[in-house]
Amino acid sequence: MAGHQHTWQAGSAHQLPAAAAGPAGPRASTAKGDVICYYGNRGEPDPIILTPGTYGLSNALLETPWRKLCFGKQLFLEAVERSQALPKDVLIANLLDVLNNEEAQLPDPAIEDQGREYVQPVLSKYAAVCVRCPGYGTRTNTIILVDPDGHVTFTERSMMDKDLSRWETRTYEFTLQN
Repeated sequence: MAGHQHTWQAGSAHQLPAAAAGPAGPRASTAKGDVICYYGNRGEPDPIILTPGTYGLSNALLETPWRKLCFGKQLFLEAVERSQALPKDVLIANLLDVLNNEEAQLPDPAIEDQGREYVQPVLSKYAAVCVRCPGYGTRTNTIILVDPDGHVTFTERSMMDKDLSRWETRTYEFTLQN
């Protein structure tokens, strides 16, 4: 899984392009039969059980067809496809690159219509996977890798003191219990 959080003047929202992947490709449950669900503060009132596949989540509902979301999923899938031949630290660096992609995905009428007054002045920045705008933008990236043996590598890259030039990366490793 890979994702990032955004800051906003009045709180926070989350962005999380995600897939559970293993040697056989993405799957919706663990070896123990656990399931992966989506639940948000908008949309369906109950959690949605996700079937096998790759899902994108931006500052809207799951799979909102924004160009930046589709582009981010494409970059994510390419990184996952190359992952089998990469050392773990290189894979993490590649996924952080995906999450920090600032290429505007325009035109995108769905984003342009979503809050015309607010979005229009910063549209070229808001329409990217990684948003960098005054007072709003990506502040944290999270990469979670789980291998077939249940070994977890949790890496988080966070902006320090709202300063785009200062970032801290921390990695935690542990093994899931049976």
